[in-house]
Amino acid sequence: MSQIIVARNLDGIVMACENRAIQLDEKGNEIPLQMNRLLPLTPHCALLISGSAEGRDMGSALKNFLAGEKLNDVQEIYGTAVAYLSTEYERFMRKKCELLPIDPVHQVSFILAGKTEKDPSMPFHLYYLWTKKKLPQIDGDEISNAFSLPRRMSLEFQLNKMCKENAPLKDILQRMTDGMEYLKNKAEVAGPFSFAMITQEGYQSLNP
Repeated sequence: MSQIIVARNLDGIVMACENRAIQLDEKGNEIPLQMNRLLPLTPHCALLISGSAEGRDMGSALKNFLAGEKLNDVQEIYGTAVAYLSTEYERFMRKKCELLPIDPVHQVSFILAGKTEKDPSMPFHLYYLWTKKKLPQIDGDEISNAFSLPRRMSLEFQLNKMCKENAPLKDILQRMTDGMEYLKNKAEVAGPFSFAMITQEGYQSLNP
């Protein structure tokens, strides 16, 4: 599973992801590929994609749907995203199971990140969306301050502490960058990586 990390405080959200994936061909052979797991959905909302590479297609379909609905507030998008991605995941699994048996590589999860006007005390929210066997096939819950997939508890602890202290976003970004480099040096992740922020001004990619 490729690495994704998020953290939020009163000033915004910092996001990082590892852009590699594995796809299966019709014979079940693994095909390594690169994909950007960080997808801006609206001017103030983004989706991070973990697991199956097809999650990117599901996210792109959600982005197009949100544009048609003219939604931008993350609290409004959350309920819509759970319902819409459940339908997309069900369609994806039906198609896959015609070719291959269900396998863990088909699993996908998401982190929805964005800004809301409905909560002045905490304008930035994070939600974890995961797949399950029972309908609806995607469920979700809110993330407090920091979260990672696969879980990196030491890094999450440090990021949570920084977020509770409302550390500058640039410092949170640096800690996240250092964490990714540490994992890369241990050969637990591989580049390239993508980094981005969501602030009052909106989504901003931090890659060249």
